[in-house]
Parts: sequence; C-alpha cells; structure tokens
Amino acid sequence: MSDIQAPNRTGDTAPTPDRDLLERVRRHRRHTLELLTVCAVVLVPWTALLAATLPSGYQVHHWRATWVGFDVLLVVAMASTAICGWLRHRAVIVAALATAVLLICDAWFDVSLAFGTSEIWLSAALAVFAELPLAFYLIHRVTGMISFAQWPSAKTVPDSDGQPLDLDA
Repeated sequence: MSDIQAPNRTGDTAPTPDRDLLERVRRHRRHTLELLTVCAVVLVPWTALLAATLPSGYQVHHWRATWVGFDVLLVVAMASTAICGWLRHRAVIVAALATAVLLICDAWFDVSLAFGTSEIWLSAALAVFAELPLAFYLIHRVTGMISFAQWPSAKTVPDSDGQPLDLDA
C-alpha cells in the first residue's frame, strides 16, 4: 500500500491503493466474471441433457441421512448468522446469504419432492409462510448492510499520482 493519503467521503484520510494492487483487483474481477460466464453457458446444455435423460423416479438410499444432514447444515448456518450478528461481526453477511440460499433450496426440495403426495400442502405452506419469507428477509437485510459499506469508485480511488483509476476497465 502507498503511504499517500486521500480524503474519503467523510473527510478522513485513508491509504491510497497502489497501481499494482488495483491491477490485481481488476484482473481477478475479470477472471472471476469470465469463469462464471463460461460456467453459466456450459450449464445450459448440461441441464437440457439432464432434463432429457434423468428418470422421473428413483429409489433413494440414505434418505434419512441426507435430510437430517441438510437440516444440520441449515442449523449451523442459522446459528452462525445469529452468532455473527450478536457479535456484530461483518461475516454475518456471508452467513446470512448462505442461510438464505439453504432456505430457498430446502423449500424447493421439500415442495418438488412432495408433488403427488399428501405432504404437498404442508411443504407448500412451510415454503410460502416460513422458509421463503425468512430467506428474502435475510437477503433484504444483507443488501441493506452492503449499501452502507463505503465502496471505492473509479472517481474516488486515485492512483499514487492523484489521478483517478478505472476499476471497471
């Protein structure tokens, strides 16, 4: 990091990132976005192949272990979110997002696996009135927390010479 200080939005001074660090951030961002783009493109034909070839029914082994294990994972995610929240640790953002994703997955699997059974109504009610509202509440809270974070923009991140750098290039 450079020892040059630049004023931030509150008027305080903060260390200015050097050009090498900003270039690494830019390169990592580009590589991550390229990887996600390739994965999304490859996932489309894979999903079509699964839709065409998977059997509509399948006898499952270790059903109890699968569902109990998933619920244990959900408990761990919820407890982690609560602990990080009580401690006011910024990891609460990751824990809350993980919990939200697990709740959405739980709702999806509960409902989709209950189709054609008498359990569909209970599964749908739990999804609509408990799992999905909690998941969306957590996502809403996380986006609110992220919006309070001070993120540098191209106009507010000067290089070591005081010139603005474009992080999106």
